[in-house]
Amino acid sequence: MGSLPAEERLDYPEVRRDESVVDNYHGVLVHDPYRWLEDPDAKEVKDFVEKEVSLTESLLQTCETRGKLKERITTLFDHPRYGCPYKGGDKYFYSFNTGLQAQSVLYVQENLEAEAEVLLDPNNLSVDGTVALNVSAISENAEFLAVGLSASGSDWVNIKVIRVVDKSTEPDSLS
Repeated sequence: MGSLPAEERLDYPEVRRDESVVDNYHGVLVHDPYRWLEDPDAKEVKDFVEKEVSLTESLLQTCETRGKLKERITTLFDHPRYGCPYKGGDKYFYSFNTGLQAQSVLYVQENLEAEAEVLLDPNNLSVDGTVALNVSAISENAEFLAVGLSASGSDWVNIKVIRVVDKSTEPDSLS
């Protein structure tokens, strides 16, 4: 890919600067003109990101080694991966990814000899597989599992509680 010739300059989307956002940290004024970009649900942010993605894709389309690079990365990632197992109450938990799954699946076992069962498969939580299990915590008696789920690579976490025995999700959540 290398550098672009001078006559093929990239046409970056305009980005608004909001000079009115200023924080005062212990007497030091800190301007934050791009704070508006922190709201991923705002229409203006979505439009800006869409334009950025379009620009990126147009540039990547010119990369003659993109297909080979994708093939190589896919080959390197296509192997089974286990997460570190842990014990909660009298049960055992671990994550497993067959290789090319978008997200690892969380499993539970009654004991070390028992058959593992799927407790949570984040791949089924969205059409595109971009809901990730970000964090989890098991109750002392292993009846409940709190899971923090993030969508589309966001830092925002939605916490849900799952009943381990029947794998049902409690109706309340924390965001």
